[in-house]
Amino acid sequence: MSKDDQEKQFRAGFVNILGKPNVGKSTLLNRLVGESLAITTPKAQTTRDRIMGILNGEDFQIVFSDTPGLIDPSYALQEWMMKEAKSALEDADIILYIVPYPFPKSYPEMELLNGVKCPKFLVVNKADLAEGEIEIPDALREKEWKEIIRISALKGSRTKKLLSKIINQLPVHPPFYDQDQLTDKTERFVASEMIRKQIFELFKQEVPYSVQVEIEYFHDEPDILRMGAVIIVERDTQKGIIIGKKGSMLKEVGIRARKELEKFFGKKIFLESHVKVEKDWRKTENKLKKLGFK
Repeated sequence: MSKDDQEKQFRAGFVNILGKPNVGKSTLLNRLVGESLAITTPKAQTTRDRIMGILNGEDFQIVFSDTPGLIDPSYALQEWMMKEAKSALEDADIILYIVPYPFPKSYPEMELLNGVKCPKFLVVNKADLAEGEIEIPDALREKEWKEIIRISALKGSRTKKLLSKIINQLPVHPPFYDQDQLTDKTERFVASEMIRKQIFELFKQEVPYSVQVEIEYFHDEPDILRMGAVIIVERDTQKGIIIGKKGSMLKEVGIRARKELEKFFGKKIFLESHVKVEKDWRKTENKLKKLGFK
């Protein structure tokens, strides 16, 4: 086969992951790409941005896209999140629609797939929880799925089989990104998300959902990466909770975040952080834009 023929056989495409909140979309992205790009916590609606993870092989490139969970939005930030999720329907070469086992009672968000022409995979996640064979509900079988596959994103079972089926459905196309590129997001974004993850894990109720993290400075030196983070909340009471008695909770956030940051960046991290109140930022359009939600 000539060099030209080999190049013609290269496959590349956008594989977009959709589903309700907390069904394992981010866990699956991280599993397939092999890096912790999207933060995962037990809480629903952890993912806010559409995050791309790029997997390169000798003859393929897959641009996976993790999306916010499909919900009925009730305030401005959630409306922006749904805009991000729905945009994944427009540029997809393949869609992975994730449902968890045990199955939910209804799938109203599945109607968004109506009219979408690209191959659609039904991916049943957490299938390891079933004791025997899993029967697919009639409501799910009504769609025209290219594949139906049962996996465990957390444990990695059958994810290699899923990957193989995805590659077979990719269009013949040259790569979209450089072979050494891992994501479309900046290192600053990845760092801010790792810090936000610690807040989701450490705090309860509404506090994590009222938090946004921005990186004020990011200095990559030969032996150390220095960064400053501002943790934005909506109310003074939330600021007090994040800081904690004599700064104990803010210190704990920093300790946990540094461990993950050092693992990801492969070097020593100096992290300086403080908390700032931006009243009702989630519900105000101009404040959302100021924080990068455009």
